[in-house]
Amino acid sequence: MVTQTSLTDQSPGRPRTGRPREGRIDDAVLRATAELLVEQGYADLTLTAIAERAGTTRPALYRRWPSLAHLVHEAAFPAVLTGPFESSGSTTEEIRSMVAGALAAFSDPVARAAAPGLVAAITADPSLHRALLERFASGALVGIEQPLLDVIAGAAFFALLLHPDDLAEEPTRSVWIDRITDLITEGTGT
Repeated sequence: MVTQTSLTDQSPGRPRTGRPREGRIDDAVLRATAELLVEQGYADLTLTAIAERAGTTRPALYRRWPSLAHLVHEAAFPAVLTGPFESSGSTTEEIRSMVAGALAAFSDPVARAAAPGLVAAITADPSLHRALLERFASGALVGIEQPLLDVIAGAAFFALLLHPDDLAEEPTRSVWIDRITDLITEGTGT
């Protein structure tokens, strides 16, 4: 008998049950989610539409992700955007790299489409909040102090809410990155 499991049932110390997941389906679902987010936004996104676009079923989605918000989170912030951070040896250059990376992650069209809905979902779902923290903490944010992360991510997220079109093009983008880097490094004494 094959049992259906969700991500919450597949914690590291727990044996997996059922058939192995097909990476092909995961990739198709994440791609479909990203495309639909950009095309129609978070508010109009449905698991049915995602399943149809990906060529799979809603039950296949529920076996992989505990909720639509969890799926959107993974599609909007793929591993390529969340890690790992490479050290350059220069504190100022590392901070500038983190600022630029945060701005790039939040300005990605999929992340921009997902962010407002994810913010609302995170406040209502503690498991989504934990998943978000774990995803970032295991990638680019390993070893970085929480207050610094808050400042960098908060600055990028808030700036994109206030003036996304201004930060989409050079030289405005680089000027903003330099200013935030200067504020942080001057404030930390580095």
